Amino acid sequence: MGYRIVDPDDVEVPDGRPCEYRSLTEAGDLDEMAVNLFRAEPGEQVPLAYHYHEQQEEAFFVLSGTLFVETPERTYEVPEGHLFTVDPESPQRAHNPEDADERVELLAVGAPPAPDDAVAYDPGEDD
Repeated sequence: MGYRIVDPDDVEVPDGRPCEYRSLTEAGDLDEMAVNLFRAEPGEQVPLAYHYHEQQEEAFFVLSGTLFVETPERTYEVPEGHLFTVDPESPQRAHNPEDADERVELLAVGAPPAPDDAVAYDPGEDD
């Protein structure tokens, strides 16, 4: 058996990200999923550019604020306390719009953990 408590504030925030990003995967000693905490101020993107994953399923649980997720078909507004899920090969861009009134904070879970699975997507190109 194994148990751990992780304080996200003890996890280092890497440089070069479009918003505050804390990877909880390694700190939690997780092997079968990736878990990340994001805090995005108005105008910031979560976490990458428009992209999709070839294998990974993703789930975003909004802890506070409203998350906006742009897809080829529409933009979803995900309110606090709600879960948004993304199937593999489904392009999306999660962000907090510039005209938002507050920061958005969310927990992102992906499985299987696939650090090199993200593929850039250009919504202006035909597949």
